[in-house]
Amino acid sequence: MDIRETLLKEHSRSQCNRIVAYIGNHQERFDELVSIFLNDEFRIVQRAAWPLSYCVIEHPALIKKHLKKIVLNLKKDGLHNAVRRNTVRLLQHVEIPEFLQGEVMNICFGYVADPKEAVAVKAFSLTVLQNLAKTYPEIIPELKLLIEEQMPHQTAAFKSRAKKVLKQI
Repeated sequence: MDIRETLLKEHSRSQCNRIVAYIGNHQERFDELVSIFLNDEFRIVQRAAWPLSYCVIEHPALIKKHLKKIVLNLKKDGLHNAVRRNTVRLLQHVEIPEFLQGEVMNICFGYVADPKEAVAVKAFSLTVLQNLAKTYPEIIPELKLLIEEQMPHQTAAFKSRAKKVLKQI
């Protein structure tokens, strides 16, 4: 399978599932998808984000050698919502190395605080911060305050995730 051509052909759940099945637990195939995700044209990058996150959810070890590049990619200006959403989604399912934890916390706190950020990105960011709070309990007061500030202005989906996070921390 030519991953890039497959991404160009169609953007659907079934196409995403085909790509994820093709990649499976094959590091080389996953590396190719990451290369497309980080280096290709806007539309292809956007489409590659979805199968990338599902590959990592199924096989978290695949992302290890790419995690720094993936996290630093979140700092780029003008990233499509699909890139942010799927990257933060996959961060919920991996152990973030210590050297990246501060960067990930800053990014996720920024997403939750940003009034223009999509609800899914905020919700996934809350879960990532909840996971990091196990190692860094000192972020809990800031996280609680941020959630309380956001709650009155947010959707039911955000409120649901926020309540779960508050119970866990």
